[in-house]
Amino acid sequence: MTMGNVTTPFGRRPVTLALVKRQVAVSTMEQGRTVEKWRVFRDACEARIELGLQDRSLAVLDALLSFYPENEFCHDAQMIVFPSNAQLTLRAHGIAGATLRRHLALLVNAGLIFRKDSANGKRYARKDGEGAVESAYGFDLSPLLTRAGELAIMAQKVVAERAAFRKSKECLTICRRDVRKLISAAMEEGAAGDWQTIEDIYVGVVSRIPRSPTRAQIEGLLDEMSLLRDEIVNRLEIQESSQNMSSNDAHIERHIQNSKSESPNEFEPRSEKEQGAKSSKKKQAKSEPLKAFPLSVVLKACPQIPDYATGGNIENWRDLMSAGVLVRSALGISPSAYEDACEAMGPENAAIAVACMLERTNMINSPGGYLRDLTRRSRQGEFSLGPMVMAQLRANGHGLGKTG
Repeated sequence: MTMGNVTTPFGRRPVTLALVKRQVAVSTMEQGRTVEKWRVFRDACEARIELGLQDRSLAVLDALLSFYPENEFCHDAQMIVFPSNAQLTLRAHGIAGATLRRHLALLVNAGLIFRKDSANGKRYARKDGEGAVESAYGFDLSPLLTRAGELAIMAQKVVAERAAFRKSKECLTICRRDVRKLISAAMEEGAAGDWQTIEDIYVGVVSRIPRSPTRAQIEGLLDEMSLLRDEIVNRLEIQESSQNMSSNDAHIERHIQNSKSESPNEFEPRSEKEQGAKSSKKKQAKSEPLKAFPLSVVLKACPQIPDYATGGNIENWRDLMSAGVLVRSALGISPSAYEDACEAMGPENAAIAVACMLERTNMINSPGGYLRDLTRRSRQGEFSLGPMVMAQLRANGHGLGKTG
């Protein structure tokens, strides 16, 4: 095999240090290495974008490989092919001469082939007395053998990226369908809530889907659409729960009215003090905050909140609430808006809400208005922190298991 020498191209074609480095790498290739040439070609096709090649570049590479007689590249074999431009044009499906030269240059720049030019730039082989090729000038295919492992890794990454992109698009399509049908069902069946506003949000998200999106864009839109779907499902579940409670209360009331009491004191009126005490207890129980998640789960969902805590560490709910006050100030939320949120949700849950908002500051135009909207919906029983925290967990690569 003719290799190990650094050669420069014929004529005005320049030589680069990258080309010299690749030729040196070929000269130091391990002995006895072999690889199936069409497998390397398939890997190069998969990694086409990464290599900066076009479809016709691959057609030219395919034509060059067809002039190599063996099915495998071997370290000690002659890996220089020397077809004329006319022969290459024919095997590359009639590609024009100027286009052929341009794509040959792209293959050289991508490091898939070398030019081994003769003194006059012609391509030919010189044979010995026994007919064996003694020296050849043309295109050296040895870089394909040298970079076979690298090309395989590049191809695997491209395939994995394509699969992840396809999966994200499928998930977005399904989530989009779910949201659209849930909104339609809620409107048609007269479910309580401002469904027109939710539909406007849905239309806004859909309108931002590009015609040729990237995976990052798809995943960002999927996160928004998933959060909207969770919010819709949460509202419908709250409404169904309220309806069930109302039905149960009516059933219990009828049961009490139709039952005969066995206690002589059951119909005795209570004092106003006793009635007031009971009412006060109910109000107090209603105002107690509901911590739906352990503190450790909240910190996984909102990893930035400890930066606002004393000493940069949150060990209990009091630390979280103190950090929430600083986040409120950093986000520009007015004290009155935060106080309203604490009253409606409870101080712990208000701190969780602003912690989640801190993670999504680039997507919230008016944090104060956003928090007031959450407060309003919380008072109306239309908001739950569950979807908000779970969306942040997914965004940070965490799952939500069972919590004790």
